[in-house]
Amino acid sequence: MKLSLKNAKILQELVEGDVVANSRAKGVVIERLVEESILFRKGRHRKTLHLLNEIALRDFLANQLQIKNLEEFITAKENDNSSRFDFVRITTDSKHSKERAFKGFLVNSFESISAKLNGKKIEINPPQGSFQFISDFENFEIEEKVIVVGVENARNFSLIHRQAYLFTKNQYLFLSRYPQTQNRDVLQWLQSIPNSYLHFGDFDLAGIGIFMNEYQKHLGNRASFFIPDKIEEKIKTYGNRKRYNLQKINFDETTIQDKKLTNLLKIIHQERKGLDQEVFIF
Repeated sequence: MKLSLKNAKILQELVEGDVVANSRAKGVVIERLVEESILFRKGRHRKTLHLLNEIALRDFLANQLQIKNLEEFITAKENDNSSRFDFVRITTDSKHSKERAFKGFLVNSFESISAKLNGKKIEINPPQGSFQFISDFENFEIEEKVIVVGVENARNFSLIHRQAYLFTKNQYLFLSRYPQTQNRDVLQWLQSIPNSYLHFGDFDLAGIGIFMNEYQKHLGNRASFFIPDKIEEKIKTYGNRKRYNLQKINFDETTIQDKKLTNLLKIIHQERKGLDQEVFIF
């Protein structure tokens, strides 16, 4: 996966606040950025491309393509006399290619979960204050009865023991959405197993967008959005209006079939507030 000069310039335009015609931007990198909800396509007939998260874009370029500075990358690409040294200075290696130090993802639990890794039995039960990292995820297996919970916020993931009261009916294995560069591995693993997926994220437009665009889109009916009891009361009491006003909808509300999720969205619009999932840490 490489970033062309044309697409690099388009990304720079988006960073500077411009809106770009979707027809101008094509390629693997652009599609990945849309999948990651970093870019967003808007409109039916004449679609336009918008930047949703500049920080996430720069993190993606640095971690996935080793491009530390987009502006310098464009300058070097435009200059026919640019040497290999120029690209080494801008990227993190001399081959100017994607090299991930680690593949896999972090897992956590507040009770022992039986699993298999390369056919050998293991237990997922990290002591409080630690997690386990599954690198060879293609050969990682759990029992079908275990519900996989994707945790959006790093603090919620690290303090999952203090939220055990929310998850009492089944066995749960918790996955971290961050670092976001590992999220593609998470999705690949989720698509390879039959287990139910439960998304534990922020209760706002962005959180619902992440669930629909990154998970439900690929997992279908196996994926659901976690909605705790008395969520309306929590949003009314602890919700943030500024967050609601700043966020943009990047999903089609009419495609939501889950009545509980539809009701949550209705509450968010009614109160004009978004709720951080950290409120549930005790």
